Amino acid sequence: MNTPAQPAVAPVVSPDTPTPLATATGLEIRFPGGPVLLRPVSLTVEAGRITALTGASGSGKTTLLRALIGHLPDGAAVTGGALTVLGHEPTALAPEELARLRRTSLAYVGQDPGSALNPRMKVRDLVAETAPGRPQQSAVMELLREVRLPTDDGLADRRPTALSGGQQRRVALARALARKPDILLLDEPTAGLDSALRDEIADLLRHLASRHGLAIVMACHDPELVEACADHTVHLTAPAVPHRLPAASGAEREPTADNEAEVVAEGAGIAARAVHVSFHGKTHQALTAVDFAAAPGSRTAIVGPSGSGKTTLLRVLAGLQRADTADLTLDGIRLAPTAGKRPSAHQRRIQLVPQNPLDALNPSRTVGAQLDRPLRLHTKLDSGARPARITELLQQVGLPADFTGRYPAELSGGQRQRVSIARALATGPDILLCDEITSALDPDTATSVMELLAGLNTEQRMTLVLVSHELHLVSAYTEAVYLLDEGRLVAHGPTHELLPTV
Repeated sequence: MNTPAQPAVAPVVSPDTPTPLATATGLEIRFPGGPVLLRPVSLTVEAGRITALTGASGSGKTTLLRALIGHLPDGAAVTGGALTVLGHEPTALAPEELARLRRTSLAYVGQDPGSALNPRMKVRDLVAETAPGRPQQSAVMELLREVRLPTDDGLADRRPTALSGGQQRRVALARALARKPDILLLDEPTAGLDSALRDEIADLLRHLASRHGLAIVMACHDPELVEACADHTVHLTAPAVPHRLPAASGAEREPTADNEAEVVAEGAGIAARAVHVSFHGKTHQALTAVDFAAAPGSRTAIVGPSGSGKTTLLRVLAGLQRADTADLTLDGIRLAPTAGKRPSAHQRRIQLVPQNPLDALNPSRTVGAQLDRPLRLHTKLDSGARPARITELLQQVGLPADFTGRYPAELSGGQRQRVSIARALATGPDILLCDEITSALDPDTATSVMELLAGLNTEQRMTLVLVSHELHLVSAYTEAVYLLDEGRLVAHGPTHELLPTV
């Protein structure tokens, strides 16, 4: 059966006559007999308007977005209220009807947009893939320009692995726009972006809503983005959980002697000299002659615009990105370029919390199983003692003990991030590398997590290396800053000197 062709551009809709496209009335979602994912909430989604979903981590923002596209976590169900999207009840549609609705009228960009990008495809093909018919390359380039991506530097021919997190996010947005949807759903659209790009995204969303009559629903922790572009806000409330994080408590910290390079003493900390990293057949230089050092027990930030090489440098330190050339050391001892070639002592001592928690969490294993693994591999705790330590780790990051039986898909983005942090802390690391770990957290939880890390830094001299666009947190919680721009180190020094006005 032929489907009617979609209009090239949705009609301009006057803000005085909004058109309801989706409604929820007293909508409640939960695992039957289990935890509540979304407390009863009501909202109206209108053409040409931007609706912001706000609330603490775990309040159900992502769950509500997923309900709008009919994609609830396995086992979850609507247990109260009603939901209608473009005249349909999405959770009751047959699979083929739901697929048609998503293909023609709905578009969703999740918190981890990079995971939806095929790493083997070029950017131009990723964008063209979701467009109806076979779009001209000029149309693809126009979409890239519309999401504020350059089209004259070869980016369209790169693959996702050669893009920054911010660039991946905007490619995913271009893919969503390519299908010309009626409703665009965005989960934390500015997570991991610097303030300048956040302002650009706010301007872009306003343009899409007012010029094309697009209805936009976004889950957002960023109050400045909400203030800049939202027409109205729906605040969600989370189930009661202990909010204040308990004092830091260290894991058993035994020295390991499986390699003579391991040194358990004061030393030079972690350092990288003359780091060069290139992508895309070495035509794109991600890092050029970058030097970095973090002394034992220090708190150091890496800042800079999106795409400046911050995450790449962090992954080089973690051994997850092999540099073209680099001299890496740990306490003055040469550090192998990749994690797989490092002794288990080095693997234990250096832990990375990635920006996208799904990079660190196995979707097929429970939270408890994922926290148990590093305890089993890197501590002397026996099977009888590990459950108590797992509970302690969850409490440290502000999660209840009953989360041990949940899977990542059953958690909000912020909850997944806190599990990812707990997993990194399980080994009792000496050096914790944090990539935008607060970008998916509400402000209060972000501050609590930073207080936890600051406590570990003070009590255990755990070295913190923090990549962040949230300069107020950098200013409050770090001592030194390295500023990158276009893959080069342009400044470094004390935080209070480089960020004096934050």
